[in-house]
Amino acid sequence: MTDRVGFCVLYRFRVRDGEEAAFVSAWTELTHGIRDQRGGLGSRLHRDDDGTFVAYAQWPDRATWQRAQELPSVDPVASERMARTMTESFSPILLTPGEDLLERLPAGPASLE
Repeated sequence: MTDRVGFCVLYRFRVRDGEEAAFVSAWTELTHGIRDQRGGLGSRLHRDDDGTFVAYAQWPDRATWQRAQELPSVDPVASERMARTMTESFSPILLTPGEDLLERLPAGPASLE
């Protein structure tokens, strides 16, 4: 039996050269706050071959995500820091999960810089 994922959102960001570490730091702070204060289930941050950052965020359901969108930032300072690092932020892509065949890997260090 696999864990149920009720709703997901895909975010994409272009970040200024040399600002990658600052972006990842602010994104991490915001993601922890969203999980702890808004009901999010966490997120994974990826890097595309062209350098674009891609975040895949999970939520219990669309309604929880929608309510979170209507509230102020969980951390306005981190939001501003993240915004200053970006050259572009794409519109989110809303996803309703179907089949989940992802395997879980053991925890370990990862780097996106």
